[in-house]
Amino acid sequence: MPELQPTSPAARLDRHASTPLWRQLAADLRDRSGSGEFTEGFPGEVELGLQYSVSRHTVREALRQLRADGVISTGRGRRPRLAAPDPVIAQPTGIAYSLFSSVEACGLVQTSVVRVLTVRADGIIAPRLGLEESTPLVHLERLRLADDRPLALDRVWLPASIGEPLLDVDFRRTSLYEELARTGIPITGGHETVRAVVPSRAEHGILGLQPPSAVFSVERTGTSSGVPVEWRHTLIRADRFALTSTLDPRPGATAPPGGDLPASALTPSFG
Repeated sequence: MPELQPTSPAARLDRHASTPLWRQLAADLRDRSGSGEFTEGFPGEVELGLQYSVSRHTVREALRQLRADGVISTGRGRRPRLAAPDPVIAQPTGIAYSLFSSVEACGLVQTSVVRVLTVRADGIIAPRLGLEESTPLVHLERLRLADDRPLALDRVWLPASIGEPLLDVDFRRTSLYEELARTGIPITGGHETVRAVVPSRAEHGILGLQPPSAVFSVERTGTSSGVPVEWRHTLIRADRFALTSTLDPRPGATAPPGGDLPASALTPSFG
């Protein structure tokens, strides 16, 4: 029997490693897909079994993982094919936006898995809302989905005096901001900080990410008529979300009669 060439698909699987063959196969197919190797068509189960010298069961487990990761789409009696790339949810900065509304505006269906909805005290969060440490808070934690795929892990705290009427709300298919507005407390402003972070291993799993992956970490204080009513920490998949800004001329820069700014006015200022 001829020796396998180093570049052959079967040679890329380590049959003595502790990592299951199906997981190795899924990783290799993901790499090949990312390099554009399957632009003419994705191999079928039989062809993959021959390429990698593995059983059909191993191939099916690998394809099941790739389907869950959104790499391929499959159907009964249909050959696997590369999935269409996800639309990126573009969110303008500088406004009190609702993630629910942003997702829906992209034509995606937004649903949530409610992980926590309870009342409890939190000595760290309460002061961020200008409250005593022992003040009871309503805590809502949701896994936000866009077209049934994980988008964000959202954790929100509200003063119980404001949030208790929401304890009976079904948040699987509604927006917190819409529900707050129905109680007469619309979110009218606030401030937020966005940074890139690597989430915990558990958060990787919840968001369906392969570690290590970076995400957007958004910390927001939402206000109603200037009064803090919400503190929120959201982890958003960076591969499905983008923040956009409209840039105004820096202070002191004026446009010449022709309408173009002088080069000096276009120089970035990092004060």
